[in-house]
Amino acid sequence: MDKKRRQYTREFKFEAVKLVTEGGLSVAQTARDLGVSQSVLHRWKRQLSSDPIHAFPGVGHLKPEAKELRQLRL
Repeated sequence: MDKKRRQYTREFKFEAVKLVTEGGLSVAQTARDLGVSQSVLHRWKRQLSSDPIHAFPGVGHLKPEAKELRQLRL
């Protein structure tokens, strides 16, 4: 039986990280409440802190740097 990978919206990820950074909740508690793993929540937090403007580009969308690299390689 294949397990389907869950996808989360950009807004969901922003709100999840906001609960940890501004809401005062722990990563463990937030992950439990939202039904995601702690490692995923840590990754979202790291991605948002490293590049807040281009964090979570979505499926099929690339960050500007990755898009430029792809064009240069063609």
